[in-house]
Amino acid sequence: MAPSYAGVTAETSTISGTKASRGLSNEVNYMGTNADAAPAPSWLLRVLIGRKPKRTLARIVVLVTVSFVVFKFVLLPVRVEGGSMLPTYKDKGVNFINRQAYLFHEPRRGDVVGIRLLAGGHIMYMKRIVGLPGESVAFHNGRLYINGKLLDEPYVKLPGDWECAPEQDGPDEYYVVGDNREMPWGDHIHGRAACDHIVGKVLL
Repeated sequence: MAPSYAGVTAETSTISGTKASRGLSNEVNYMGTNADAAPAPSWLLRVLIGRKPKRTLARIVVLVTVSFVVFKFVLLPVRVEGGSMLPTYKDKGVNFINRQAYLFHEPRRGDVVGIRLLAGGHIMYMKRIVGLPGESVAFHNGRLYINGKLLDEPYVKLPGDWECAPEQDGPDEYYVVGDNREMPWGDHIHGRAACDHIVGKVLL
Protein backbone atom coordinates (compact mmCIF):
# COMPACT_ATOMS: atom_id res chain seq x y z
CA MET A 1 0.00 0.00 0.00
CA ALA A 2 2.90 2.29 0.59
CA PRO A 3 3.76 2.52 -3.08
CA SER A 4 0.24 3.62 -3.81
CA TYR A 5 0.42 6.47 -1.32
CA ALA A 6 3.86 7.34 -2.63
CA GLY A 7 2.49 7.46 -6.16
CA VAL A 8 -0.36 9.69 -5.20
CA THR A 9 1.92 11.90 -3.26
CA ALA A 10 4.26 12.16 -6.16
CA GLU A 11 1.37 13.01 -8.50
CA THR A 12 0.07 15.61 -6.12
CA SER A 13 3.50 17.15 -5.84
CA THR A 14 3.74 17.26 -9.60
CA ILE A 15 0.40 19.02 -9.90
CA SER A 16 1.34 21.50 -7.17
CA GLY A 17 4.60 22.19 -8.88
CA THR A 18 2.81 22.84 -12.15
CA LYS A 19 0.43 25.31 -10.52
CA ALA A 20 3.30 27.12 -8.90
CA SER A 21 5.16 27.28 -12.19
CA ARG A 22 2.16 28.71 -13.96
CA GLY A 23 1.64 31.30 -11.20
CA LEU A 24 5.28 32.33 -11.40
CA SER A 25 5.10 32.54 -15.19
CA ASN A 26 2.04 34.73 -15.03
CA GLU A 27 3.72 37.03 -12.53
CA VAL A 28 6.83 37.33 -14.68
CA ASN A 29 4.77 38.10 -17.78
CA TYR A 30 2.74 40.70 -15.89
CA MET A 31 5.86 42.40 -14.62
CA GLY A 32 7.40 42.33 -18.07
CA THR A 33 4.35 44.06 -19.54
CA ASN A 34 4.65 46.88 -17.01
CA ALA A 35 8.33 47.33 -17.71
CA ASP A 36 7.85 47.54 -21.48
CA ALA A 37 4.95 50.06 -21.36
CA ALA A 38 5.87 53.59 -22.55
CA PRO A 39 5.40 56.34 -19.96
CA ALA A 40 2.41 58.60 -20.54
CA PRO A 41 3.29 62.14 -21.73
CA SER A 42 3.38 64.77 -19.03
CA TRP A 43 0.71 67.45 -18.75
CA LEU A 44 3.19 70.07 -19.98
CA LEU A 45 3.76 68.22 -23.25
CA ARG A 46 0.03 67.86 -23.70
CA VAL A 47 -0.43 71.59 -23.21
CA LEU A 48 2.36 72.42 -25.68
CA ILE A 49 1.72 69.91 -28.44
CA GLY A 50 -1.75 68.60 -27.61
CA ARG A 51 -2.94 65.06 -28.03
CA LYS A 52 -2.18 65.12 -31.77
CA PRO A 53 1.36 66.41 -32.42
CA LYS A 54 0.99 66.31 -36.23
CA ARG A 55 -2.05 68.56 -36.14
CA THR A 56 -0.30 70.94 -33.71
CA LEU A 57 2.74 71.11 -36.01
CA ALA A 58 0.52 71.90 -38.99
CA ARG A 59 -1.11 74.73 -37.06
CA ILE A 60 2.27 76.18 -36.11
CA VAL A 61 3.41 76.11 -39.75
CA VAL A 62 0.22 77.87 -40.86
CA LEU A 63 0.55 80.50 -38.10
CA VAL A 64 4.18 81.25 -38.98
CA THR A 65 3.36 81.51 -42.68
CA VAL A 66 0.40 83.83 -42.14
CA SER A 67 2.41 86.03 -39.75
CA PHE A 68 5.23 86.34 -42.30
CA VAL A 69 2.86 87.31 -45.11
CA VAL A 70 0.93 89.81 -42.94
CA PHE A 71 3.98 91.65 -41.59
CA LYS A 72 5.88 91.48 -44.88
CA PHE A 73 3.19 92.65 -47.27
CA VAL A 74 0.25 94.05 -45.26
CA LEU A 75 1.06 95.55 -41.85
CA LEU A 76 4.10 97.68 -41.15
CA PRO A 77 4.83 98.45 -37.46
CA VAL A 78 5.92 102.05 -36.82
CA ARG A 79 6.85 104.13 -33.79
CA VAL A 80 5.82 107.76 -33.53
CA GLU A 81 8.71 110.21 -33.04
CA GLY A 82 7.89 113.77 -32.05
CA GLY A 83 4.73 115.69 -31.23
CA SER A 84 3.48 116.84 -34.63
CA MET A 85 0.44 114.54 -34.42
CA LEU A 86 -0.57 115.39 -30.85
CA PRO A 87 -2.98 114.73 -29.29
CA THR A 88 -4.20 112.12 -31.80
CA TYR A 89 -0.95 110.13 -31.64
CA LYS A 90 1.46 110.49 -28.76
CA ASP A 91 5.25 110.60 -28.97
CA LYS A 92 6.91 107.15 -28.76
CA GLY A 93 3.60 105.42 -29.45
CA VAL A 94 3.49 102.30 -31.62
CA ASN A 95 1.06 101.73 -34.45
CA PHE A 96 0.62 99.80 -37.69
CA ILE A 97 0.35 100.94 -41.29
CA ASN A 98 -1.89 99.00 -43.65
CA ARG A 99 0.00 98.85 -46.94
CA GLN A 100 -3.01 97.46 -48.81
CA ALA A 101 -5.45 100.16 -47.68
CA TYR A 102 -5.43 101.89 -51.08
CA LEU A 103 -5.50 98.80 -53.22
CA PHE A 104 -9.05 99.50 -54.42
CA HIS A 105 -9.48 103.25 -53.85
CA GLU A 106 -7.44 106.43 -53.70
CA PRO A 107 -6.38 108.13 -50.45
CA ARG A 108 -9.09 110.27 -48.90
CA ARG A 109 -9.16 113.55 -47.04
CA GLY A 110 -8.75 113.04 -43.32
CA ASP A 111 -6.79 109.78 -43.65
CA VAL A 112 -3.71 109.49 -41.45
CA VAL A 113 -0.99 107.91 -43.55
CA GLY A 114 2.58 106.78 -43.42
CA ILE A 115 4.52 108.74 -45.99
CA ARG A 116 8.05 109.07 -47.30
CA LEU A 117 8.50 112.64 -48.51
CA LEU A 118 11.61 111.54 -50.41
CA ALA A 119 11.35 108.61 -52.81
CA GLY A 120 13.30 105.68 -51.44
CA GLY A 121 13.89 107.51 -48.16
CA HIS A 122 14.25 105.53 -44.96
CA ILE A 123 12.47 108.11 -42.78
CA MET A 124 8.70 107.72 -42.65
CA TYR A 125 6.35 110.44 -41.47
CA MET A 126 2.88 110.06 -40.01
CA LYS A 127 0.68 112.83 -41.40
CA ARG A 128 -2.94 113.60 -42.17
CA ILE A 129 -4.16 114.19 -45.71
CA VAL A 130 -5.95 117.56 -45.91
CA GLY A 131 -5.59 118.46 -49.58
CA LEU A 132 -6.50 116.29 -52.57
CA PRO A 133 -5.01 116.39 -56.09
CA GLY A 134 -5.70 119.63 -57.90
CA GLU A 135 -6.85 121.53 -54.80
CA SER A 136 -5.53 124.79 -53.39
CA VAL A 137 -4.38 124.67 -49.76
CA ALA A 138 -3.81 127.69 -47.52
CA PHE A 139 -3.61 128.60 -43.81
CA HIS A 140 -4.83 131.83 -42.28
CA ASN A 141 -4.86 132.52 -38.51
CA GLY A 142 -4.15 128.85 -38.02
CA ARG A 143 -7.26 127.78 -39.96
CA LEU A 144 -7.15 125.57 -43.06
CA TYR A 145 -8.68 126.73 -46.34
CA ILE A 146 -9.29 124.43 -49.31
CA ASN A 147 -9.98 126.23 -52.58
CA GLY A 148 -10.65 129.37 -50.54
CA LYS A 149 -13.20 127.70 -48.26
CA LEU A 150 -12.71 127.07 -44.55
CA LEU A 151 -12.40 123.37 -43.75
CA ASP A 152 -13.75 122.05 -40.47
CA GLU A 153 -11.11 119.98 -38.68
CA PRO A 154 -12.53 118.35 -35.53
CA TYR A 155 -9.29 116.43 -34.96
CA VAL A 156 -7.30 119.63 -34.34
CA LYS A 157 -7.23 120.14 -30.56
CA LEU A 158 -4.09 122.30 -30.46
CA PRO A 159 -4.73 125.26 -32.80
CA GLY A 160 -2.10 127.80 -33.76
CA ASP A 161 -1.62 130.94 -35.81
CA TRP A 162 -0.12 129.58 -39.01
CA GLU A 163 -0.06 131.75 -42.10
CA CYS A 164 0.61 130.24 -45.51
CA ALA A 165 -0.27 131.51 -48.96
CA PRO A 166 -2.30 129.17 -51.20
CA GLU A 167 -0.41 126.24 -52.70
CA GLN A 168 -1.74 124.23 -55.62
CA ASP A 169 -1.55 120.45 -55.48
CA GLY A 170 -0.50 118.69 -58.66
CA PRO A 171 -2.68 116.08 -60.41
CA ASP A 172 -1.00 113.29 -58.41
CA GLU A 173 -0.21 115.15 -55.19
CA TYR A 174 -1.73 115.25 -51.72
CA TYR A 175 -1.18 117.92 -49.09
CA VAL A 176 -0.24 116.40 -45.76
CA VAL A 177 0.17 118.02 -42.35
CA GLY A 178 0.13 117.11 -38.66
CA ASP A 179 -2.68 117.67 -36.18
CA ASN A 180 -0.61 119.74 -33.75
CA ARG A 181 -0.93 123.26 -35.17
CA GLU A 182 0.48 124.72 -31.96
CA MET A 183 3.99 123.88 -33.18
CA PRO A 184 5.85 126.65 -35.00
CA TRP A 185 5.34 126.54 -38.75
CA GLY A 186 9.05 126.15 -39.40
CA ASP A 187 9.38 123.14 -37.07
CA HIS A 188 6.55 121.23 -38.71
CA ILE A 189 6.99 118.80 -41.62
CA HIS A 190 4.19 119.42 -44.11
CA GLY A 191 3.55 119.98 -47.78
CA ARG A 192 2.70 118.27 -51.05
CA ALA A 193 3.53 114.60 -51.51
CA ALA A 194 3.20 112.39 -54.57
CA CYS A 195 0.81 109.46 -54.33
CA ASP A 196 3.59 106.90 -54.75
CA HIS A 197 5.27 108.28 -51.60
CA ILE A 198 2.29 107.20 -49.48
CA VAL A 199 3.12 103.84 -47.93
CA GLY A 200 -0.33 103.12 -46.50
CA LYS A 201 -2.98 104.12 -44.02
CA VAL A 202 -2.46 104.09 -40.25
CA LEU A 203 -4.54 101.25 -38.89
CA LEU A 204 -5.66 102.71 -35.53
